[in-house]
Amino acid sequence: MADKGSGEGMWVWLDAAREIMDRIQATQGAAIAKASELMANSIAAEHWVHMFGAGHAHIPIEETYPRSGGYVGYHPIAELALMNFLGVVGNSGVRQFCFLERVEGYGTKIMENYELDPKDTMWIFSHSGINAVIMDVALAAKKRGVPVVATTSVEHSRGTKPRHSSGKRLFEVADVVIDSCVPKGDSVISLPGLKNKVGPGSTLGFISVSNTVTIEVARRLLARGIEPMVNPTANLPGDNADEVIEGYTKEYQRRLRKVF
Repeated sequence: MADKGSGEGMWVWLDAAREIMDRIQATQGAAIAKASELMANSIAAEHWVHMFGAGHAHIPIEETYPRSGGYVGYHPIAELALMNFLGVVGNSGVRQFCFLERVEGYGTKIMENYELDPKDTMWIFSHSGINAVIMDVALAAKKRGVPVVATTSVEHSRGTKPRHSSGKRLFEVADVVIDSCVPKGDSVISLPGLKNKVGPGSTLGFISVSNTVTIEVARRLLARGIEPMVNPTANLPGDNADEVIEGYTKEYQRRLRKVF
């Protein structure tokens, strides 16, 4: 992706965003289809698509489930110490987060909380794919026979040294790799007078992939005669959305007993 400059006006980030989405559409169809089939198999069997990401890579997990338009079958693994750093300094600050995501063994301990099954799928998001916690989670899933789907920037990861003792990066251990098509460094806009780029692209790439995949999984489930339990929006007057969401939440809770 070519650098964008200030001369292209206030819409320059939107131009870059469209380029990322166009690259995903042009190049990632086969990987998305393969990942969607794995996930459809898991959900059809009343098993789980476990989802994990650290830092801003937890955002596509929130985008997937639970929310309106999301459906039962996705299990967010949300480690608060790796996602709740908006205070910046003090308790749960950025310094602690940056330290923790590089501590080898932390991800292994996280995964000891969950009973994974080979019929599950593990879906991991990481722009760089190099940090220890991400690799711990991926390797723990593979050790238990669970296929791993990675959504990552292959360009960034290939150009960056791993931080895990395995010597591997996420794209090198995953069973299916969906490239977010975001360039090395994440941010995509160069402005005259600024050393570092602005306008990160990884969240856009992640959400473009996550929504594409979950819609494709739903389509494949419907083709098998399985209607996904989709949460409606709870903010339309006169609808029975609250009752529907409560019913689906109880089903989620029932299935989750297999995980703990």
